Amino acid sequence: MRCPKCGGQDDKVIDSRASKEGSVIRRRRECLKCQHRFTTYEEIEHEELFVVKRDGRRELFSKEKLTASLKRACQKRPVSEQAIADAAERITDEITDGHEREVPSKDLGERVMRELRGLDAVAYVRFASIYREFQEVGEFVEEVHRLATLPPSDKRQMALLPDGYDEPETKEKP
Repeated sequence: MRCPKCGGQDDKVIDSRASKEGSVIRRRRECLKCQHRFTTYEEIEHEELFVVKRDGRRELFSKEKLTASLKRACQKRPVSEQAIADAAERITDEITDGHEREVPSKDLGERVMRELRGLDAVAYVRFASIYREFQEVGEFVEEVHRLATLPPSDKRQMALLPDGYDEPETKEKP
């Protein structure tokens, strides 16, 4: 690793620790030439994942674009930067684990809405209005009413089943 102060390439790692739910390793390093201390971050590089848009175009998945979308939806809302970063990390992990090379934009959008619903209802409606392409005020109102009828999500517990899961019918014992 090149020292940001003197450009020297010899350093030693002073401290290593996992951060961001274990997906990133933070390392404190010291340059052996000038003794300057600096921090580096190491994370798993995922294979290229493409988002298949509604019109069939393919676009490289970007965690930065996802984070920017979450920030835009949460703008001027009481949602911390850390909560947004954690949400982006959870979405990215789930999407990359669940899809090999391509993810339909529908799957990504639905996953983002599920995450936003747990963060902030207003942010959820903002994102849904763009994602679902609301054309009329009535569509907006319907989504707000639908949101109001859903049980509140418990932020302390992870979802065990995806949204929209219908429980299979069970046969009654004779």
